[in-house]
Amino acid sequence: MKYYFLFFIVFVICSCQQKSNSIETPSSNAPQNVFFKNINEGDTLISPFDVEMGVVGMKIKPAGELEAGTGHHHIIINKDFIKFMEIIPMDANHLHYGKGDTIAKGIILEPGHHKLTLQFANGMHMSYGKQFSKSINIYIK
Repeated sequence: MKYYFLFFIVFVICSCQQKSNSIETPSSNAPQNVFFKNINEGDTLISPFDVEMGVVGMKIKPAGELEAGTGHHHIIINKDFIKFMEIIPMDANHLHYGKGDTIAKGIILEPGHHKLTLQFANGMHMSYGKQFSKSINIYIK
């Protein structure tokens, strides 16, 4: 257990030193490093629907281990991105794909307008912040 804690501390220190300004405070026109592959801003969908998720600059790996440059996807419903290094909650509005999934199957939403935020996080579900998030608005018939 001591080794996991030590590894975690080293990981956090290295992560903070490496491009910390670009991750914590990206400019408003910074490129998004995660993306929805099969749905776009303003799409009208029928529930249930599938979401294909992508990431640039990171390797997809299941939750559990902390390894620099790796993580997994989360879909956040009707909420904004999670700040850098905050843990993503586990509830009905925060869907976790900790097995390394790149397709979220059978998402069910009530009819109406919804915001979907794709958020990438490390093996401990700690967010990589705004730079690794993407929000779109959709309408469910």
